[in-house]
Amino acid sequence: MATEQRTRTQKRVAGAPRSADADRVTILMVAQAAGVSAPTVSKVLNGRETVGSETRRRVQDALISTGYQRRSRSESGKVGVVDFVITELDTAWACELLRGAEQEAYRLGTSLILTVTHDRQAQPREWLKTLASRPTDGVVLVVTNTRQVSAEKLRPIDTPFVVIDQVGGYDRDVPTIGATNWAGGFAATEHLTELGHRRIGMITGPDDVRCSLERLDGYRAALGRAGLPLDESLVRPGDFYAESGRRAATELFDLPEPPTAIFAGSDQQAAGVYDVARARGLRIPEDLSVVGFDDTEVCEWLWPRLTTIRQPLAQMAVLAIRNVLETTHSPGEQPLRLELSTSLVVRNSTAPYQSPARIPRGRR
Repeated sequence: MATEQRTRTQKRVAGAPRSADADRVTILMVAQAAGVSAPTVSKVLNGRETVGSETRRRVQDALISTGYQRRSRSESGKVGVVDFVITELDTAWACELLRGAEQEAYRLGTSLILTVTHDRQAQPREWLKTLASRPTDGVVLVVTNTRQVSAEKLRPIDTPFVVIDQVGGYDRDVPTIGATNWAGGFAATEHLTELGHRRIGMITGPDDVRCSLERLDGYRAALGRAGLPLDESLVRPGDFYAESGRRAATELFDLPEPPTAIFAGSDQQAAGVYDVARARGLRIPEDLSVVGFDDTEVCEWLWPRLTTIRQPLAQMAVLAIRNVLETTHSPGEQPLRLELSTSLVVRNSTAPYQSPARIPRGRR
């Protein structure tokens, strides 16, 4: 009965050519019904944001009216495997990315093969050879060094790939999915200035990583918007890990005039700030307001719960899996470049400015 329904549906598509499989509605048929091109239909199917709302609506209506169904993996020549390559798994943000990737792969009926490089600075050696040596339907990469990935280096794999862009700075021919880091840094700092804080510390990520620089630029811009001068002594380098948060917080608390609020470049760094604040006898948020970045599970584990900037990590992974599995790549089509919005999530670690308690110096 389902086949008969699809056949009747095909007849409703004006001028639709008959495919080799006469019982299947094709993307071309949907495109003709909607009055758009086949690549446009593919973009709508894959959640691409470059399609206007009216065109998207027409395509969605055509998908329903034609009864379009995606091909199964056996029919489309897929092997049912997607490779997910990541530098490490010992961070909350890595687990969040993997969760999103696994859920979407499961939903699409494919298996996820996980490769962990275990080296933040490693060049793509053995894992790249492994990917090139066996069939795969697509590759999703999460790496922290832009030199690891280029279209030229990945060409031997001969399969769709996308980079979940945690650091920024990839060549334009590398498809990426990232987030609005500058806007996140601005929102975090603006939240603190609106609470009346005037000495706001910032703990950055590595200074050679674009996302870290963008968050720092957002911090600086928000200070400028509030009419506050930039005090470089309040900016401390880090690497997004908890220990760098502890080290930076110690340096900030030892200043002659320490900050009353700190914007940490990651939730893990914020956790490090909590450790030092507790050791110094500081109460959060009464004596010190803290904002993180990422919105991982760490925010709920900390007490008080951490105010942070939400980076849609799981959604980034979902879109990456969907892109490599379902996108129809047309000749001359520009590589995917998505930047998802960040947002401020206010919890319990920030409060209006109060005259700060004296911070004991030198205690660890």
